[in-house]
Amino acid sequence: MPKKEVVIKNVTILAAYLLVVWGFYRFLFKLPEEVEELFIKPLLWLTPVIYLVRKERSGISSLGISSKNLFPSLYISLALGAVFAIEGVFINLIKYGGVDFSANLGDKSFFWAIGLSLATAVTEEITFRGYLFNRVWSVMGTEWRANFLTSFVWALVHIPVAIFWWDLNLQGTLILLLLTTIFGIGSAFVFARTKNVASSILLHFLWEWPIVLFR
Repeated sequence: MPKKEVVIKNVTILAAYLLVVWGFYRFLFKLPEEVEELFIKPLLWLTPVIYLVRKERSGISSLGISSKNLFPSLYISLALGAVFAIEGVFINLIKYGGVDFSANLGDKSFFWAIGLSLATAVTEEITFRGYLFNRVWSVMGTEWRANFLTSFVWALVHIPVAIFWWDLNLQGTLILLLLTTIFGIGSAFVFARTKNVASSILLHFLWEWPIVLFR
């Protein structure tokens, strides 16, 4: 990791960039979801991450992109992901009076929706857990303080999509933010156990479905 001062500067810049630039983008534009998740979001989120990593001369391993602890990553993520999946079923049951997994897929096929969820997971987890959480943890030296701080920022980043895309009311937005914060804490937790971003990506993929079913 680079020096403490450099890390603080870089994570602050990236967090502010995501909150401002991504927030305004969500407010100003509403393109098809496949365009957003496959092209726009990777461009706007990963470009600054790659730039900062190259500037730091840290290498992709500093993002948790590694083959180390791959199988433990999968086991831990599947266990915690099962909890999120059950949560999604109950939310769907409460909202629709039954389990209707097609409620929010629209005209997309099931496998196409899975692909979009995976693309979203890769972009967001590399940015938040691989870059932001990993570096804030190295500066603070305390896992849980870094976890709560970055999970709070993670939740704030999701406010624009809740308001401008999904048109959620105040109650719906607060519930979504609660779910998002819980996930952020869980994702950082599994990343801290494995040091492999694959664990967070898989967990995010499994978590995405409660959000799809909720809205």
